[in-house]
Amino acid sequence: MRRAIIYYSHGGTTDLVAKTLAKHLNADLFRIHDLKNRDGFKNRLFASINAFRETKTDIVPAKVDLTHYDTIYFGTPTWNGNPTPAILTIIDRCDLRAKDVILFATMDANRGESNIERLEEKVRLRGARVIESFTITTKNKSPEKLVNDTEAMIKIKDLKMY
Repeated sequence: MRRAIIYYSHGGTTDLVAKTLAKHLNADLFRIHDLKNRDGFKNRLFASINAFRETKTDIVPAKVDLTHYDTIYFGTPTWNGNPTPAILTIIDRCDLRAKDVILFATMDANRGESNIERLEEKVRLRGARVIESFTITTKNKSPEKLVNDTEAMIKIKDLKMY
């Protein structure tokens, strides 16, 4: 069984979660980079609006070939209760027919569930079967605590089974 983790990370916490998952689940990592500048107050404000409107963005890589993968993880930070434009863009470009998908979202405090709900709608429309999902709160957590929380989630959700 081959696993792929496709994720976007702006501040680094989603990156740490994805790398921890990959290490423990023997998965290939695909980090999606948003070519739009998302730094600074004004750009972050527009990023939240783009997330709410589900505006697509220019990304690298532009597409990921998932032919040889059985289970696909999609991970994203939560921006104003929504998935990021970069992860929505890559989902729309993936052939997910007959793929098992696991969704995860990082969040400062709350609204990660609405993010997951929207991700679930998007991947189902692309033909995927969502088999699991989870959120990880990141606010005021050290990198060590985030790794511990991710490792605990692997056990709680029995992610090695998929």
